[in-house]
Amino acid sequence: MTRILVLAEIKNGKLRNVSFEVLTVARRIAGDGEIVACLFGSDAEKYSNELARYGAQKVYVVENEALNRYTPDGYKQALLQVIDKIQPQILLTGHTSIGRDLFPRVAARLKAGLVSDCTSIDLDHDIIFTRPIYSGKAFQKKRIIDGLFMATIRPNNIEAVENPVVSETIKLQAEIKELRTVVKEIVKKTSGKVDLSEAKIIVSGGRGVQGPEGFQLLQELADVLGGAVGASRAACDAGYCDYSMQIGQTGKVVTPDLYIACGISGAIQHLAGMSNSKVIVAINKDPEANIFHVADYGIVGDLFEVVPLLTEEFKKLLSKNNTVMN
Repeated sequence: MTRILVLAEIKNGKLRNVSFEVLTVARRIAGDGEIVACLFGSDAEKYSNELARYGAQKVYVVENEALNRYTPDGYKQALLQVIDKIQPQILLTGHTSIGRDLFPRVAARLKAGLVSDCTSIDLDHDIIFTRPIYSGKAFQKKRIIDGLFMATIRPNNIEAVENPVVSETIKLQAEIKELRTVVKEIVKKTSGKVDLSEAKIIVSGGRGVQGPEGFQLLQELADVLGGAVGASRAACDAGYCDYSMQIGQTGKVVTPDLYIACGISGAIQHLAGMSNSKVIVAINKDPEANIFHVADYGIVGDLFEVVPLLTEEFKKLLSKNNTVMN
């Protein structure tokens, strides 16, 4: 029987949506097998019912204050003890900052295979994971042959589907030895209204935004649409915004339903981080800008004129829809 272990992730007091997406992947793979989820933190038990709603038949909870904030040593020790207890054949988690950092460490320790940043899973005779390579210009397929196998799943690529089951919550006492790294404080430089890596709508700005004030226009549009604000590396390097907003090869990789690029020329490094968005809208004064080559819709114009008009039109449209629904 296939047993799959899913490491779920808590952020800002709630489970990340990618954890539900990973559970959906686990259900597709497991068939009649067993899906086990694990959670770390001193109050992790209260989230177990949500995981059961998406198919977790057992939830192992490691309640330890040392795990309230991510540290490589603490999470690695805890996860290895959960793995030793459960003996899974497959380990899955989201391709988040934690997943990207933790899973390679655990894979190296266990001498397990690891496929990172998976965007789709195919089930034929084998389990095949697909991941982008060469900045998204090609795709690589990996299949499980033998032994323990690990994978991280890119957020917003697989729809989370509810599959309620009767679940058992099991508390596990993990021994966390002295940590080499201790997080004293987390300083947030962004508004945190919507998690950029999981946002369904992103309004992103480049050097053409011309300064921090220009990003206020983008934030107003994002607020109307219920989205998040991102940026190109050029905008971050120019000091227009914080690097936590950077999207691209050296920033966050995002796949929203709608990506609105404002004043972004379309450097290959930026395209690597957003070109798999479902719908891309580009706003740029230069009709020859590279961003138009990947855009589904393009607006040649000054973003300082176009973005406020879009904001007002979306306000009217959404207000009209709400009136009709009421």
